[in-house]
Amino acid sequence: MTSARVVEVTVDDGSPTPPYEQIRAQIAALVHTGALAEGDRLPTVRALAADLGVAAGTVARAYTELETDGLVEGRRRFGTIVTGTTGDPAAARLRAAANRLVIAAHSDGLSDEAIVAAVRAALSDQAVH
Repeated sequence: MTSARVVEVTVDDGSPTPPYEQIRAQIAALVHTGALAEGDRLPTVRALAADLGVAAGTVARAYTELETDGLVEGRRRFGTIVTGTTGDPAAARLRAAANRLVIAAHSDGLSDEAIVAAVRAALSDQAVH
């Protein structure tokens, strides 16, 4: 396990994109390009929030989203560790979107079969256009 890495991210207060999403997207890009490697430790929520001048909850939400995307994992006493690997960014974005879809559908009480059927229907709809 490496020590916490310096993470070069910024937040543009004038952007229509929410700050947590700006942070999530920038860290995800660092993972996809290999600038952050598997096993690297991210700064603590409080440290990154202080560096960026945002609320700790904003960074916590970004980290939660990254965990949903399969790129990081929160580990007790060790902090947030990069678990994702470099590779095809398009495939990684697709996997992240699929993770979000499954989580949302399960929280709405839908079955795996219903999720697969919805994806198949969406693919069929796109094939027609």
